[in-house]
Amino acid sequence: MPRNVVITGLGVVSGFGVGIDRLWKALCEGRSCLAPIRRFDASGFSSRLAGELPDGFAAKDHVPKSYRKATKVMARDTEIAVAAAKAAVEDARLITRGTNDGDAAATTYPGSRLGCQIGAGLIAADTDEMAQAMATAVGEDGKFSLRRWGGEGGQGMEALTPLWLLKYLPNMLACHVTIIHGAEGPSNTITCAESSAILSIGESTRVIERGAADACFSGGAECKLNVMGLLRWTFAGMLADTGDESEGCRVVRPYDPQATGGVIGEGGGILILEEQAAAGARNVRAYARVAGFGSSQSDPDYADSAADEGMRFAIENALDDAGIRPDAIDAIVPMGAGVKRFDDAEAGALRTVFGGRLAGIPLVTITPNIGNCAAGQGGLQAAVAAKCVAEQRLPARIHAGRPGEGLDAGAAQQRAANLRYVLSCTGSLGGQNAAVVLERV
Repeated sequence: MPRNVVITGLGVVSGFGVGIDRLWKALCEGRSCLAPIRRFDASGFSSRLAGELPDGFAAKDHVPKSYRKATKVMARDTEIAVAAAKAAVEDARLITRGTNDGDAAATTYPGSRLGCQIGAGLIAADTDEMAQAMATAVGEDGKFSLRRWGGEGGQGMEALTPLWLLKYLPNMLACHVTIIHGAEGPSNTITCAESSAILSIGESTRVIERGAADACFSGGAECKLNVMGLLRWTFAGMLADTGDESEGCRVVRPYDPQATGGVIGEGGGILILEEQAAAGARNVRAYARVAGFGSSQSDPDYADSAADEGMRFAIENALDDAGIRPDAIDAIVPMGAGVKRFDDAEAGALRTVFGGRLAGIPLVTITPNIGNCAAGQGGLQAAVAAKCVAEQRLPARIHAGRPGEGLDAGAAQQRAANLRYVLSCTGSLGGQNAAVVLERV
């Protein structure tokens, strides 16, 4: 019989800082961190707002002193994952190799019983780093020369550090987390855009259920807040033209038929999943039980359908896995990207699954608060869902427009709520879908 899996640690990095408490407080107070981009000059882009991490964020502040040299080969995505994992470990009161100066004999779990499944995205190379190297590969005509870049007489590639490539491999997020914390059990990296983190949570759940590990790091992180990331998402039609607007929460309007697009964010959520009996033996708080998981694939263009059939399958699979009917769900933490084609498909799938009852199910939308954090979004959603279950409370909701008919997604104050089952679901730019049902312990 499959073992029960609970969430004991919530590690969050968002535009409000490091830690679930900072994000939860901001959500309950109805605050947004979406503001003009500071990291680089975005004046040439139509979308110039983002959910940016606070100034001064650095991975060196979230790793053991002996590991700080390795932060030099961490891309921003990896830095976020490492910080989120540390926050999750502290929240779960775990002792790992990264918290006890490398003493593997004094950890909560043997390394072989600690797994790691983390969602990641397409990591963009640092523009300044690449530009400096490319500037050395100029031919006699004054133009960029492939020959001088890497062929005969090449010197451009030699201007890059020998470990340059290691910064930009998607599996580096899980790689650094496993090395720091001594997680030597099953490990995986899932790269399915916004659905990556919840797919990773599903993978970790199955690993623990079948007895291959007793605890896992799980979730996702990503930073598209760079020139390449912003350019790619602009071409993909994911971002709103923010014009002279300085408050992103007025731009991001989930499920509003008049919504013009989303706003980029950076961040992620890493959760500690544990076998319930083992967590109980440690006498630690369980935020929620992972009751069910489902996944599916959609046509990325959604084929002019009013409802995304793939998303419907993912939700129904999660409900079936949990052994419950749609009428058991008390709240939903959806993607709600503010991008019309995504929102229409997601709302259509929710209407198909929940019927007329959907109008009475509160939707907890977080993109107006923190933006779309891509591969990290599902981890943030799952962390918020777990916090809702544990606190028996719905945070405030920001909405500067008017959501479509039959959706409880408009502006609202925080309030207490009786929450036994909460669903979180995400679609993705590539059409992958994931859904997870969390249950009150």
